[in-house]
Amino acid sequence: MNTYQRLKDLREDAEKSQEEIAKIIGTTQSYYAQYENGKRSIPFERMVVLAEYYNVSLDYLAGFIDTPRKLKHIGNM
Repeated sequence: MNTYQRLKDLREDAEKSQEEIAKIIGTTQSYYAQYENGKRSIPFERMVVLAEYYNVSLDYLAGFIDTPRKLKHIGNM
């Protein structure tokens, strides 16, 4: 599965709109739609925010692994 489909699946599983997720990562709905459609690369900083929001590892979000792993927080990051 590619990153773009994974972004869409996570958003839909969370029952959120593109506009809601766009606000969370600090962009517009139209930019976010381009991330989901693979027309624009998502900046690393926004990937980190999404990984934290969905509580999944970056390697899962990027499509390197197929089983989501929860984030491990160390201290008060």
